[in-house]
Amino acid sequence: MASKWDDLAEWWAREVEQDPAYPLDVHPILRELMPRSDGLAMDLGCGEGQGMRLVGGDVFGCDVSLDLLRRANAGGTVVQSELPDLRWLRDKALDAAISVYLLDLIRDHASFFAETARVVRPAGELVVVINHPAFTAPGSCPMLDTDDEILWRWGAYFSEGSSTEPAGDGVVEFFHRPMDELLTSAAAAGWVLERMIERGLSDDTVARIPFYAGQQHIPRLLGVRWTRSEDSSQFTVDSPL
Repeated sequence: MASKWDDLAEWWAREVEQDPAYPLDVHPILRELMPRSDGLAMDLGCGEGQGMRLVGGDVFGCDVSLDLLRRANAGGTVVQSELPDLRWLRDKALDAAISVYLLDLIRDHASFFAETARVVRPAGELVVVINHPAFTAPGSCPMLDTDDEILWRWGAYFSEGSSTEPAGDGVVEFFHRPMDELLTSAAAAGWVLERMIERGLSDDTVARIPFYAGQQHIPRLLGVRWTRSEDSSQFTVDSPL
């Protein structure tokens, strides 16, 4: 069973500060996909506020952990919310929404796309950065070939599932969906794909964590920017919550 996020807050804050993949790999993807609107943006699952600080401007955050929200509060207004529930926000309230390392922690991805589509205005944007689905598939892992090349075992990639990973003194549950399910669910909610980024770990990250040497070609991160369809009449975006 996954741990409560208040129990993981200290671990998460330490991870963000110490893991070189955040500044070297995750943040560059977020910068490339950054919403172009200067209007009101929300960072879903803001954690200790890293995304809020990167986006800047008129942005606020929401998260389930009060401990993390206290840390994020230095960067702007924050709201406690157990995502993907956004019933506390009115329709078309936002110009953009972002989330970093959130979607693969949510069991109901369809509600995530439906709720964000409801609260973001037509022509507004949604930016998501997550672990790549190839990386989260249950049973997936690196393998050493006979010629010393590191390959990737895909595991149960085509099936939805979950796995738990150690997180400090607790565990985090990651929910896996294949790429086609994620993109189709977003489209069904009215999100139009604009740009997608797939990346492995950078050479700079691998230089700092030699354990990952030879794994630069393995998909680790997925970043997507969608635009909210202006013709919302063809979509049903009522939240299934």
